Amino acid sequence: MEASFLSAVVLPIALAIIMLGMGLSLVPEDFQRVKKYPKAVSIGLISQLVFLPIIAFVIANIFPMEPAIAMGFMIIALCPGGVTSNIITFVAKGDVALSVTLTACSSLITVFTIPVLGNLAYQHFIGQTAAIALPIGATILRIFLMMLLPIGLGMGFRQILPELARRLEQITNRLAVAFLAIIAVLLIIHEWNNLPRFIVQVGAAVVLLNTIAILAGFYVSKLFKLNPPQQICIAIEVGVQSGTLAIAITASLLNNPDMAVPAAIYSLFENVTALIAIAYGRKLAATSPI
Repeated sequence: MEASFLSAVVLPIALAIIMLGMGLSLVPEDFQRVKKYPKAVSIGLISQLVFLPIIAFVIANIFPMEPAIAMGFMIIALCPGGVTSNIITFVAKGDVALSVTLTACSSLITVFTIPVLGNLAYQHFIGQTAAIALPIGATILRIFLMMLLPIGLGMGFRQILPELARRLEQITNRLAVAFLAIIAVLLIIHEWNNLPRFIVQVGAAVVLLNTIAILAGFYVSKLFKLNPPQQICIAIEVGVQSGTLAIAITASLLNNPDMAVPAAIYSLFENVTALIAIAYGRKLAATSPI
């Protein structure tokens, strides 16, 4: 009951508070800039929704995995980034407006792509079909309540009381760093007994997928001459996946806890690469004339 209350109530509220802090750092011109430069949005979405599943499929066929583990490995690659990627981008001094736009778009698009690509993966690895579907209305409502509404409130507050908003932004920035550290520690503590088994089954493949995903997002955006904050944003958006959603699909919709193993270990490891991305992003922001 305590774990359910934590995941169903406390965590969403905490994430909404962090998103409110992000809103305090944004102005409408930030989103107008994204609209003015659609190349960054297109590169981010293609990298996450096309390149990442392809990379995962290749890795899943190279590494010796049980069919259920391979299926779970594909599901994590099909999921959107979620609000965690926005938080990490915010702390890493990346383009937060672009991150929010990419998360909102990918979250809505994957409502439709997960059933289609998930079923194709199920046929390939398991040898049969399965019903994978996300409730469209509930997904859109969740995105709105946890992400768009708090950000909108924060932006509105900044328009009304800009000086107070700037002071509160500094507090939420520190809170975000502490919150990410707490999440990483709690995940490790919660999965401590299962870590050896998880690592043996899918550890190397997860490390490879996460590393390639982040590097691919960064260098593809750099190849297309996006600015440093956009490069950091896309690298994080492609590399940080919604492990919560992946676990919900595999353990609940597909009713196979073994399929949730890749999502669990990926959620743990992506916190390590997130800290590296934060350190690099802050260093880049300090040396780049943006």
